[in-house]
Amino acid sequence: MGERGELRIYLGAAPGVGKTFAMLGEAHRRRERGTDVVVGLVETHGRARTAELAAGLETVPRRRHLHRGTVQEEMDVDALLARAPQVAVVDELAHTNAPGSRNAKRHQDVAELLDAGIDVLTTVNVQHLESLNDVVERITGVTQRETVPDEVVRRAEQIELVDITPEALRRRMAHGNVYAAEKVDAALSNFFRPGNLIALRELALLWVADQVDVALQRHRADRGVTDTWETRERVVVALTGGTESETVLRRAARIAKRAGSAELMCVHVLRGDGLAGAPIGALATLRTLADDVGASFHTVVGDDVPDSLLEFARGVNATQLVLGTSRRSRLARAFDEGIGSRVVQDSGPIDVHMVTHAEAGGRLRLPVPRPGVPAVRGAWGWVLAVLLPGLATGAGVLLLEVGDLSTDVVLFFLATVVVALVGGLGPAVLAALLGGLLLNYFLTPPTGSLTIARPENAVTIVAMVLVAVLVALVVDRAARRTAQAARLRTEAALLASFSRTVLTRTDPLPRLLEKVGDAFGLASVAVLERVDGRWRRVAEVGPPVCERPEDCDVDVAVEPGLHLVGRGRALAAADRRLLETVGGQALLALRSQRDAADAAAARRRAEATELRGALLSAVGHDLRTPLTSIKAAAGSLRDEQLRLSAADRADLAATVEESADRLTALVDNLLDSSRLAAGAVVPLLAPVGYDEVVVPALAGVEGSARVEVAVEETLPDVVADAGLLERVVANLVDNALRHGRGAPVAVRASAHSDRVELRVVDRGPGRAREDLFAAFGPRGDRHATGGVGLGLSVARGFTEAMGGTLVAEDTPGGGLTLVVALPAARRPAPVHP
Repeated sequence: MGERGELRIYLGAAPGVGKTFAMLGEAHRRRERGTDVVVGLVETHGRARTAELAAGLETVPRRRHLHRGTVQEEMDVDALLARAPQVAVVDELAHTNAPGSRNAKRHQDVAELLDAGIDVLTTVNVQHLESLNDVVERITGVTQRETVPDEVVRRAEQIELVDITPEALRRRMAHGNVYAAEKVDAALSNFFRPGNLIALRELALLWVADQVDVALQRHRADRGVTDTWETRERVVVALTGGTESETVLRRAARIAKRAGSAELMCVHVLRGDGLAGAPIGALATLRTLADDVGASFHTVVGDDVPDSLLEFARGVNATQLVLGTSRRSRLARAFDEGIGSRVVQDSGPIDVHMVTHAEAGGRLRLPVPRPGVPAVRGAWGWVLAVLLPGLATGAGVLLLEVGDLSTDVVLFFLATVVVALVGGLGPAVLAALLGGLLLNYFLTPPTGSLTIARPENAVTIVAMVLVAVLVALVVDRAARRTAQAARLRTEAALLASFSRTVLTRTDPLPRLLEKVGDAFGLASVAVLERVDGRWRRVAEVGPPVCERPEDCDVDVAVEPGLHLVGRGRALAAADRRLLETVGGQALLALRSQRDAADAAAARRRAEATELRGALLSAVGHDLRTPLTSIKAAAGSLRDEQLRLSAADRADLAATVEESADRLTALVDNLLDSSRLAAGAVVPLLAPVGYDEVVVPALAGVEGSARVEVAVEETLPDVVADAGLLERVVANLVDNALRHGRGAPVAVRASAHSDRVELRVVDRGPGRAREDLFAAFGPRGDRHATGGVGLGLSVARGFTEAMGGTLVAEDTPGGGLTLVVALPAARRPAPVHP
């Protein structure tokens, strides 16, 4: 199959804005450039200028359908596919076809044209989009019966908005350019009221803007762009969950409104300081308030709050970031510049707004080490920052008689380095300052005073501080790089594991979701797809997940209308990035799963088509032969002009009976084959002996006199359905007689371990065993044998339904042996008196 055609849609807010006119204009431009353009269907609605444009293009005649006495015209898809132009013009994408058409909806006709490699130009109004149908009904009071799924429109390579002001459209209607004169007044006073047209126009503009935004996000993701592109105002407000959050959120809502109704997103970062420690129930209140002001609410987890905020803001291409001013005291900010300062420094092109509130600058908080050093080590760092300088001072005092000042300085340097290695920058600076003061007070003349008598003592203290800072920076960077490397190794291992799941498993999506839940600590994971305006679960693992993405703890948009969601906990920003990559693998797994299902369905359709063809070919021959015999014999018996003897009449009656038997056998085999295909065969299993089945089976087989039976009564019984087993034996013997070319057929039985085998042996020329048990026998053998070929297929189906096997073997010396193997019945335990 060649490349899929491109779909270009002209989207309008209402009828009469000029969609069809614009589409036909594009068709003329392409034809003038040498493109093969054909009109599949254009509705002119009596508009003269539209009809003139359409008349200048080659048009495929419409197909007529007779429905309930009325002739209806629709696009002739078959003729259009046979014409195979480069571009097809198809008006009114949301149209519902007349009953009896090739497809129920016109967008399905368009899909066939696209699959055939034909580019399509088409039109649709915003009120026909499935997701906006109910909104339009509330605005206009008119129910739209014809709709098209949003996803069909979103998949278009190009969407062009055909726009016109409500006043211009109403003037166009008043001049009779849209509707006939008798309909204008009613239209202007109902659907085409100014308020309705303004609302519909805004809906169309917002829908197209949203699609442009989706395309932009896809482009940025494909190109790996992380810089902010100020294509649309987006305001992100950071909420702590504290009492000031409502003030900050309302202020951010006003900022967003003044920025031209910009998109507003709330984000809460879970961490043990700064933007953390939200009171119970505070987040639920903030979610409600966010809904009231028209904002979306997001939760991420991050050890470094400023980095997490900026990472989220850049990820959604935000242009403004709103923060509340710090709640900590000036003393606390002296140790750590705070979240707001770091965000301002690292924000780049993102504008940062600092909102004051009643809680600003009120609480004293101790600085917490940067996330490069683990929290436990940071705590030990502060302890050692006080303990080690004191120990160094004690050692210096004890060694005062045997050592000198240089020895004391080395001890303090050692204490400072150890603290820097353990706790990082903050504890190291404290240890350096405290050590310098202790060194100067206890060990540097004049002792007992903080007076620095010699300049080199000041240099020593400054050097200790510099050493502390440099060592702490190295430790901090090393710790960060180590943590980053460990995380990258983990992410690489996870992605490799996910990739193996997608590439090696036949049902990759459920297993992939199971691995995602285990890797990210989620109780349940699912893929939600939006179909016809409603969310449905494509696949899920764990307890039932939420019904909508916005209600889930984790929500990652894989593509428009397809989300990977989870429940159990919020994820860190870095985990969300990894999960977005996994979302692409989930999309690949879903497509692979659907492609496999489509391939299986296509294979089944091909097999059914082949089966129908073989059935028509084979059954037509087999039905015609006995029917011809019956008709000829019956006609002869009824012909009064023929003088038939009693013997002749008996022969003709026997011919009718034999032909009827052949028809009965054929119909029985066809019905049995249908039952097997539908899985409707339920055997009644019970112990039965082969000797009890073979004799009645041969009674109904023509030519059974040539069958030699060697089945001992002493053989163990088998577990089988007596009626089905009789049919199996009859079909096998009949097959052997028809292909044995007059040679005797042997039926033998023998016991082997826990199974008992029945062999039907013929001495004919033998046959190839591939397709031997196909529904209509081996290829090329059907007409030669004069049989429809269902006997062996039915026999194998019945045998397998009873838990046995039917295989073919070569007969020594030439011929074919068919072997039925069934499980032996358990013999009852002997009863001792």
